[in-house]
Amino acid sequence: MSVTFLRVDDRMIHGQTVTRWSLEYPCDGLIAVNDAAAANPVLKAAYKSASDKKTFVWGVDEFIAKSKKVVESDTRYFVITKNPIDMKKILVDAGFVPSDVKEVIIGPCNDRPGTVKLGNNQSITQEEAQALEDITNAGYEVEFALLKETAIGNWKKFRGQFGF
Repeated sequence: MSVTFLRVDDRMIHGQTVTRWSLEYPCDGLIAVNDAAAANPVLKAAYKSASDKKTFVWGVDEFIAKSKKVVESDTRYFVITKNPIDMKKILVDAGFVPSDVKEVIIGPCNDRPGTVKLGNNQSITQEEAQALEDITNAGYEVEFALLKETAIGNWKKFRGQFGF
């Protein structure tokens, strides 16, 4: 088992992700996927120092190029993207198959102009909604949960608000 958890979280790596979710899904390392963070040495260093686990910060193309090694690794990884669009690029567009994981957990997505608020700190744009619809159509369950015990429902509950 190389990938144990898939998450979208606009903060990417922080204590809640690592500490709380690793109780539910064991992990030895973290892979944060975001082009801007991967290109910014200060952000990259901050994310790497946010956890005591082996941590990589890669852009989308870099992740796709290394994805075969990720799957073949004995290390159990969380794969975290900053937004649903990047997760769709990995899972749907590139066809990355993360071991036996068939669920994507949507964590914090800040309120921003042009978003629809689904729950506390969980707001998405129409473009992000399309990405979630594509991820679901590729066979994944999409669950909105800051923490497991505070889940507000899965994509099927919210998709109608976006015309699906």
